[in-house]
Amino acid sequence: LLIFLTEYAEFLHCKGKKFTDFDEVRQEIEVETDRVTGMNKGISSVPINLRIYSPHVLSLTLIDLPGITKVPVGDQPPDIEQQIRDMIMQFISRENCLILAVTPANTDLANSDALKLAKEVDPQGLRTIGVITKLDLMDEGTDAREVLENKLLPLRRGYIGVVNRSQKDIDGKKDIKAALLAERKFFLSHPSYRHMADRMGTPYLQKVLNQQLTNHIRDTLPAFRSKLQSQLLSIEHEVEVYKNFRPEDPTRKTKALLQMVQQFSVDFEKRIEGSGDQVDTLELSGGAKINRIFHERFPFELVKMEFNEKELRREISYAIKNIHGIRQVLPCLFTPDMAFEAIVKKQIVKLKGPCLKSVDLVMQELINTVKKCTKKLATYPRLCEETERIVAGYIREREEKTKDQV
Repeated sequence: LLIFLTEYAEFLHCKGKKFTDFDEVRQEIEVETDRVTGMNKGISSVPINLRIYSPHVLSLTLIDLPGITKVPVGDQPPDIEQQIRDMIMQFISRENCLILAVTPANTDLANSDALKLAKEVDPQGLRTIGVITKLDLMDEGTDAREVLENKLLPLRRGYIGVVNRSQKDIDGKKDIKAALLAERKFFLSHPSYRHMADRMGTPYLQKVLNQQLTNHIRDTLPAFRSKLQSQLLSIEHEVEVYKNFRPEDPTRKTKALLQMVQQFSVDFEKRIEGSGDQVDTLELSGGAKINRIFHERFPFELVKMEFNEKELRREISYAIKNIHGIRQVLPCLFTPDMAFEAIVKKQIVKLKGPCLKSVDLVMQELINTVKKCTKKLATYPRLCEETERIVAGYIREREEKTKDQV
């Protein structure tokens, strides 16, 4: 058990340097932020790693994420909102982390960006803890009692209220201990919160986070252990296979080559069948895209074909008359077979263009699928190149035969 008698901090980008003055820590954060993002409110996804050693804090790993910016200022890019959203999602999507959804008490909870993002990745609320700030800045006569009692928008892990230092307090260098005492006094003296004062405040939030993170790790640890054991068995099996491996053995090389080609075949089939282990969430690909070509693109091309009913009726009339020659054309219930075939063949020819276009699209998607499957062979550039050339060549050969049949 390590007991730190003095508080100090260390930055990952300043290895070996200990900061005992936390004003210097704050300045170092500002300097490093300006160095990475520029001097005019730029942004960066590169984290600043800070470790604090103190006997007064619990063991926690916190990731401070930015709030959503709606309108770009300074050097911020036009898509600042999307960039920050992507950055936040990158962290909160991890199943082994808890989400602190921080929302000011003087805004409508239903419009909270933090709760909205948390709900997207944690719809059941299993990992989300609500934190309500600025309780001391609410309009007179209003309070956040229903929220803190978990009645308004319930969360499984509930809400905790905190009162942080104001900017004036920070500028005046108000001591943290004094700020905590002021926070405690606020909850004990407020008529709406005094009955829950023991469940409010920054110290209580620390304890809850430490306890719930420990419980969360305990709950997720069996799954991680099982996954690691499975990977370990797989690696041990692979080690056993290659224990007596001799690089110059031609049979080994042949077997390895066959295994890679067979794996390529399996990957290609899975991408077409739609049973692959990697699902593309950005666009349609493989079998799904081919299905779309046949069931959406091809019918769309057919609908675009020009059709003149008046002209068709005239062609049918001429065909019937030409079939009868000098004989009198008598009214009949059915179109003569020869006339019908002549008209139908002429209409079917019009389908050739959309059919050929669909064939081109399908073949192009097959070749794209081949390229995606050969990425696993990138370690062997020559094999990757030859596999792609042979399979793509075969696909183009089938394309020509298909077009001839059309």
